[in-house]
Amino acid sequence: MFGFDKKNNKEKKQVIAYIHTHWDREWYREFEVFRLRLLRVFDNVLNMLQEGKIPSFYFDGQVSALLDYLEMRPENEQLVRDLVANKKLFIGPFYCLVDEFLTDGICFMKNLDIGLKIAKDFGCEDFIGYFADTFGHSKNIPVILKDYGIDKAIVWRGCPENLPSEFIFNGVNTVNLVRGYFNDIFSSDKFIEDKAKFIKKNLDMIAEKSGDTLLLPIGADHLGVPEDIASQINLVNQYLDDYEIILGSPFDYFEKVKFKVKYNEELRDNSQTFILQGAYSARTKLKQLNTECSYKLDLANKLQMNFGNAYANSIEYAYKLLLQNQAHDSICGCSLDSVHSENITRYNKILQIANTIIEEIRTPQPDNLSMSFKYPDKYKLLEIERDYIEEGTQVISQRRGFPAKLLYDTSKIPVTEDYTTLYTLLKEFNSDNKTTKDVFVDNFEVFNRNIRIEVVDGQINIFDKATCYKNLIEFVRYKDLGDTYNYAPDIKDSGEVAKIKSVKMIMDGPLRCGIRITTSFFNVDVFVNKKSKLLNFKIKYPNLLTNRLWQVRFNLPKKVTETYSEDMNLLVKRKFDSNYNLRENLPQEKGQEAWTNTAPMQRFVWANGLGIITHGLTEYEVSKNTLAVTLLRSIGIISNPKNPARTTPAGPPFDVPGAQQLGENTAEFSIGFFPVKDWTTYVEEVYPQTILF
Repeated sequence: MFGFDKKNNKEKKQVIAYIHTHWDREWYREFEVFRLRLLRVFDNVLNMLQEGKIPSFYFDGQVSALLDYLEMRPENEQLVRDLVANKKLFIGPFYCLVDEFLTDGICFMKNLDIGLKIAKDFGCEDFIGYFADTFGHSKNIPVILKDYGIDKAIVWRGCPENLPSEFIFNGVNTVNLVRGYFNDIFSSDKFIEDKAKFIKKNLDMIAEKSGDTLLLPIGADHLGVPEDIASQINLVNQYLDDYEIILGSPFDYFEKVKFKVKYNEELRDNSQTFILQGAYSARTKLKQLNTECSYKLDLANKLQMNFGNAYANSIEYAYKLLLQNQAHDSICGCSLDSVHSENITRYNKILQIANTIIEEIRTPQPDNLSMSFKYPDKYKLLEIERDYIEEGTQVISQRRGFPAKLLYDTSKIPVTEDYTTLYTLLKEFNSDNKTTKDVFVDNFEVFNRNIRIEVVDGQINIFDKATCYKNLIEFVRYKDLGDTYNYAPDIKDSGEVAKIKSVKMIMDGPLRCGIRITTSFFNVDVFVNKKSKLLNFKIKYPNLLTNRLWQVRFNLPKKVTETYSEDMNLLVKRKFDSNYNLRENLPQEKGQEAWTNTAPMQRFVWANGLGIITHGLTEYEVSKNTLAVTLLRSIGIISNPKNPARTTPAGPPFDVPGAQQLGENTAEFSIGFFPVKDWTTYVEEVYPQTILF
């Protein structure tokens, strides 16, 4: 038994302490730098497990760090397998610890598919949904865990003050790490009496929300295990009158604890812990690439599964790259510039794989065939590239290149003479073959029979069949005194609204028409498709400003008090105090994080009848009668020690000029007025689930 044998009759609360390390693959140092540290940390863990110095080690709920280690230490694989089989080393269930709000449900399930397969291959049979440092928790996560037979979870950030340590989170027995996972006191050089005082103070706080048994993590970010951890705990136990610490595993704790309190909502309360909401908008380009890769890779996987599943290994490889990028310090945009450069390289690899799989399957098929994975009977407008202009289509753009039928034919090699013009065509799917023109444009408006946008007297007005929404859309920007983790307003800055300078027609075709609105900020291109109920916006501009928040703001007729947004490919309903003002509620006391009226979205948000589908714009904000979507947030430091919105650092104060996102930027979104129950129909229009051959 690891722990101190009591020498008095006073009943003590049992504290099960588990040894762990939280392993961010990359953050304030690059992946390869952290991996070299991992070799030293885990070499020591294995030695201590072999020598019986610790009873077990919990390896952060993921397998990616173990695989990173074994790639450099393949000679230790059998030892790892033996320790896992003997329940001394616990791994999985995830491949990688990903962010819950910026990762969609398909990727999250792939994370479990891959992680569980690897963990079980190593012999692991016991699993916990481990989310020790995730920036808040989706209410849909427990549902997915249950589908995979996982009935336990550990969380920290986002738990409200009145939530006990043991609760049932949407059907899953869950532990709230009241004092967090970060506990490096046993690695410090403090006297044992001081360590005991520190531990007692924390155990008292945990005990206030716990039953007779407490859970205590021992470990921290990238931290090794002290060689004398067992003897330190024995010594600390001698100073504890109310507790007895016993080294074990989280599974020992779950066996002893009863779970009664039910909690079924998302965990995004920041009164007790930082949830770092600015991460939803830091480094927008990462979010855009993540959304594109998630969509394209899923589409490629569905297609290849219908053609013999010959690309299964390539798909899994690409998903591993994607999941590596979805670790919270990566997808949240709060790491070094060099780390995020590697993220972009991974994203580009994923797109190369996904697009190539689609083209290799599509190219040999006869033209004008198709495959639909959703709404196969619905009318759609789809884009396809050809080396000729097909009758009944509309040319959207053109470029020079090699035809796909030549590029993907392994019996041929393209030569200079094959270099030709390639056309991106807009083509009708499930058309009734009627030629009646449905979409129109002039120099101040574009419309079809369902929706219309006009620019008059410096305002953007939108009409659907029943209503005129005057001055619906504005573009605004504010100063940002924050960092990658938290937006912080300048209370003296009331913001700047873009002025409309001109508008002109840029596209007039039978299937799509468009106008360009020139503003004092940037050009805004707006397109309407035949039969569609959506307006499609594209903004492409060079950002020359630092420390700014850019938003598109929708001025709705009534106050916004609730929203529906996409979360794990489902909808989550959120309520808002529409009168809340961040500028009037900046924290004054140390250890506080300002609450904001911002929230995460994946591709969709809806309020008061307005639906918005975005291409990787993952943050929205509510204020009075407005719903705003963040287009760009440019900042230059990982964690600003003087951030007015957060009175304690959240990470290192490293300069990251890349997070300013200077240079070319793009923002795309579509809007329409429709019942929220129909949201998947409109998301599918923007993210088609049909492939043309």
